[in-house]
Amino acid sequence: MEAQRGPGGASSLCGLLLLLLPLLSCCGAEEEVLLNTKLETSDLGWTNYPAEDPQWEELSGLDEEATSVRTYEICTPDSPTSYWLRTRWIPRRAASIIYVEIRFTMMECVSLNWRHCKETFDLYSYQSDSDEATPSHPAWMENPYAKVSTLAADQLMSRSERRSNLRLLRVQRLQGAGLYLAFRSQGTCMALLAVRVFYRKCPPLRRAFAYFPETVPHSLVEQAQGVCVENAVTPPGEQSQPPSMLCGEDGQWVGQPTSSCSCRPGYEAGDTNVRCRACPSGQFKAGSGPGVCVPCPDRSNTLIPGSAYCLCHPGYRRADSDPPHAACTRPPSAPRSIVSQINDTSVTLEWSEPLDRGGRGDLVYRVFCSSCGTASKGLAGSCSPCGDSVLYRPAQRGLTQRRVSVWGLRPHTKYTFTVQSLNGVSALSQSEPASDRVNVTTSRDVPPPVSGLRRAAASESSLTLEWNVPLLQNQFQVLDYQLRYSPKDGGEAGQWQYVSSRSSSVVVTGLQRAGRYRVQVRARSQAGYGSFSSEASFNTLPDAVGSQLVVTAVLVSIGVLILIATAILALYCYRRRVKDSELSDKSGHYQMGQTMKVYIDPFTYEDPNEAVREFAKEIEASFVKIEEVIGAGEFGEVCRGRLRVPGRKENYVAIKTLKGGYTDKQRRDFLSEASIMGQFQHPNIIHLEGVITTSCPVMILTEFMENGALDSFLRVNDGQFTTIQLVGMLRGIAAGMKYLSDMSFVHRDLAARNILVNSNLVCKVSDFGLSRFLTENSSDPTYTSSLGGKIPIRWTAPEAIAYRKFTSASDGWSYGIVMWEVMSYGERPYWDMSNQDVINAIEQDYRLPPPPECPASLHALMLDCWQKERANRPRFCDVVSALDRLIRNPASLKVTLPEGRSGSQPLLDQRVPPSLSSCGSVSEWLRALKMERYEQSFLQSGFTSLEVVSQLNTDDLLRVGVTLAGHQKKILSSVQTLRVHEAPPTLLY
Repeated sequence: MEAQRGPGGASSLCGLLLLLLPLLSCCGAEEEVLLNTKLETSDLGWTNYPAEDPQWEELSGLDEEATSVRTYEICTPDSPTSYWLRTRWIPRRAASIIYVEIRFTMMECVSLNWRHCKETFDLYSYQSDSDEATPSHPAWMENPYAKVSTLAADQLMSRSERRSNLRLLRVQRLQGAGLYLAFRSQGTCMALLAVRVFYRKCPPLRRAFAYFPETVPHSLVEQAQGVCVENAVTPPGEQSQPPSMLCGEDGQWVGQPTSSCSCRPGYEAGDTNVRCRACPSGQFKAGSGPGVCVPCPDRSNTLIPGSAYCLCHPGYRRADSDPPHAACTRPPSAPRSIVSQINDTSVTLEWSEPLDRGGRGDLVYRVFCSSCGTASKGLAGSCSPCGDSVLYRPAQRGLTQRRVSVWGLRPHTKYTFTVQSLNGVSALSQSEPASDRVNVTTSRDVPPPVSGLRRAAASESSLTLEWNVPLLQNQFQVLDYQLRYSPKDGGEAGQWQYVSSRSSSVVVTGLQRAGRYRVQVRARSQAGYGSFSSEASFNTLPDAVGSQLVVTAVLVSIGVLILIATAILALYCYRRRVKDSELSDKSGHYQMGQTMKVYIDPFTYEDPNEAVREFAKEIEASFVKIEEVIGAGEFGEVCRGRLRVPGRKENYVAIKTLKGGYTDKQRRDFLSEASIMGQFQHPNIIHLEGVITTSCPVMILTEFMENGALDSFLRVNDGQFTTIQLVGMLRGIAAGMKYLSDMSFVHRDLAARNILVNSNLVCKVSDFGLSRFLTENSSDPTYTSSLGGKIPIRWTAPEAIAYRKFTSASDGWSYGIVMWEVMSYGERPYWDMSNQDVINAIEQDYRLPPPPECPASLHALMLDCWQKERANRPRFCDVVSALDRLIRNPASLKVTLPEGRSGSQPLLDQRVPPSLSSCGSVSEWLRALKMERYEQSFLQSGFTSLEVVSQLNTDDLLRVGVTLAGHQKKILSSVQTLRVHEAPPTLLY
């Protein structure tokens, strides 16, 4: 291409920096090229406008490297007309930000000397989901095209010089599947040498034992999620997070990764922090983390590389309490050289340390005693373990000293004592501990066993026992007796209790009434204790007189309680009849007088746990099994689970959890809802199953409502219910609110979102987070919220908004809004109006109009609920009665008001339904109708253009999958508007 540029306006230093910064920031980044004219080998074929006078001319030229490239030229300095050049459709792939690099030359206007000459041109973009552009669509103007930038040349050419310019521009906020680029010239003389379109991405990266995949930034900084590399793990615990790293807009990784990955047991860090290598044979690493492999301790080795522990050699063990780096050890050898010293019926044993301690320092000893009969009978085959009359000092087991004294032996009896040595691995050995033995024979006589044990007297709490005095064969006498006793079902001898006596009788006190006890006794002389007598059993006496008195007292108390309950019930019924007769005379007006207060505010308790204990049942955490998370509440997650209490049928429950790190106030506020719900028992009030407060997390369990919140349930089932079914739902809500009103309870947040629906379409009032009780001693019971507290404006009565005064009458206003929500299938009250606009409209006596096909009687009831004077609004008992009359007379529900008319001045919905022609694609049209759920079904069924959609009918909608009558009506209404009022679709594009 011929160079046609000379010196023009010089570029500033700031402009040079702006040119260099994007280039410098992408160093090391990866680029995905979407368009590069320098690589094209055939005609580009871009679109000229105006088509009848094309000025952009496609030519072949040479670039700086003398390579043939396709270029575009234009030179119209004598004309102010706009000449456009549009590229082909460029798919954006995964990019949300693309870069356009333009190399061009431009002639200076001084050398051309034309009046309309310019030294700038414009770059525009147009986004679309497909290659839909034609020579006339979209319109060649700034809207619908979006201006990217106006480009000026830093290097202008004269007729003798050729200087090129390079610009890098950014196009962001991409939403469509692709875009077109358009160049507009108004009197320039220039050439497009090369156009390159690309986006940047961060390349795959391994760092900090984590792998981060290739990442395309969609904003200034994109957070990429990674995974631990092979043989690396995150430490266990709730605080562990997957590794993450920031990918910059320029395609470069920013900063250091946030990673808790570390090499798992048996692996250590490699030369860098990007991989983990296995410990070689003979080395191990016990834990995960930054540690290194170390050699196996003594008498152990590994079987394979990558071991987290070393196996002990045969015959050696490692105790459970030993750390992994401890050497393997074995049980000790037997103690040596046992020496015995006999003193009548006691023996002192001493021994020497084993030759081999097994390599450990926790050596202990234990002693076993065997009785082998009298000295005259011999030892062979007649030895048996000593009884519990033998005592050891300091102990029989766990001896750390090599000395023990044994007491309570029989005189003239042969004994064998065995001393064993043990250490921490003896229990792990398959063989018996090493031991040594010694035989001794005692000399002195102890008293023989006592006989004749009998009960001399008994009472309710004591036994008097006697026995025969034993006859001694030597000069010794009985010094005293020791008696032991325990309940018959008291288990092992460790529960024995002991009593001493100097005579042959004793009184045992402190016993249970009508209890059975086992008893033994033995005598002691200077030679020591004899053996215990055979076991005998004795009973204490029952309290016959006392039992009879207790039974009589219980019967009398029950009779008195029955009389008191009968009197209270009669008085309550009488007062109730009087109250009902007074209420029936009020002709439907709201009575603001006092009511009997039943509800108790849990916030009046100094200790919130006391209110929870009083009104909510504590449930064992093991009875609850959480299955899935179904939502999120103010304090934590909301889950669905199963409750299985022993003795009761398993059932589904909804579970509200209190997230960790809560404050005392948050815990109190969370549990206050349970304290409120626990006071209500009504079929149209959500039922509280119980709470879990003794373990983490703290939970509130309620019955599970299969269909969820009423507003979303109605929106999903738009047009699917009969009017009588909708009125039945409203009647259930009114019945629940009547129950709350009778308890002097104000809900404050009554809305369809706070009504839950079960599988039988039963509606139940829930969410008592904003609720408070009515003031008992006030002629006008209200609740005053805290200053600045949040109020749901669209559902709240005017006096509650203005003065923060909440009553059952303000709940009545909210109920009218709920009626409107139900009859409009979950439409948002007051539509898209702001809260301030809603307040102003209500002050001007505007009210919501009747929803489509709403019976006139129901809208009249709504208007009654929206009376400005709260005393004129119907009470909930009146609402229930009115709805019951409508249900008994279904014909009254068929009368509807003419369209556009209502019983008051309605606040009309001024929104214009989106027409088909105002949308650019099928997807945009469905989103405007809030029917985006059917987008994939439309496209898969062939409805890919608005021209095809304009011919839709009911059969087509059924084929697409639109089965809800309300949704069919909304879609067909939009299509019909186009057919009647607008031009044919083919003229729109």
